[in-house]
Amino acid sequence: MPSTTSSKVSRWDQHGREHIVRVQKAGVQRALTCDTCGWRKSAQFLPWLKAEEHLAEAHQATVDPAAGNGTP
Repeated sequence: MPSTTSSKVSRWDQHGREHIVRVQKAGVQRALTCDTCGWRKSAQFLPWLKAEEHLAEAHQATVDPAAGNGTP
């Protein structure tokens, strides 16, 4: 039985709300699940890119919290 690991992609929208897509890995497949709307997708390649695309298109969430706020 393959081990399962998980990570997440989070982005903020223009109203300051955080949206998260969780990425769970089992073998070579990855299952994406959006905490905000329940969207689900299976992805073998580039799951984090697919998660970012969903957040941008469905929730207009494009601000990466890991990138900082851009001020010195």
